[in-house]
Amino acid sequence: MNNSLRWKLILAFVLVFLAGAACGFFGALHVHHFFARMDSGAMAQHLKHRLSAELKLTPEQMQRISPIIDRAASELKTKREQTMRDVHEIFKQAHREMQPFLTPEQRTRLQELEKRHRHLLHRHGLMAPGPPPSPED
Repeated sequence: MNNSLRWKLILAFVLVFLAGAACGFFGALHVHHFFARMDSGAMAQHLKHRLSAELKLTPEQMQRISPIIDRAASELKTKREQTMRDVHEIFKQAHREMQPFLTPEQRTRLQELEKRHRHLLHRHGLMAPGPPPSPED
């Protein structure tokens, strides 16, 4: 195998790897945004449409399973919100425990990081906006 062919093969493998990585990244990003922004009503509608098409449900079957899907979507929304609150509380506790080991400048920067993170969560609809945290948070 000559040198030119070897480099072409290496380049081809690298390009295939990068294409796969890009597809995986953007696919995961799409799925995350799809479900993170979907409210329980929209999620229920999506699930009903999907199940109806995939299972070829009759109108009677659809009528019977609709309340089940509505309840499940509502429970999923509640669980997602509770999980976000739990994660937020874990980080708040960790930050409180770190405070004694940080310089005043680092504490200020940590507060800025927290503020940016909260803003990002609110902007993406992953956490409802609330009052600003108290100084001990």
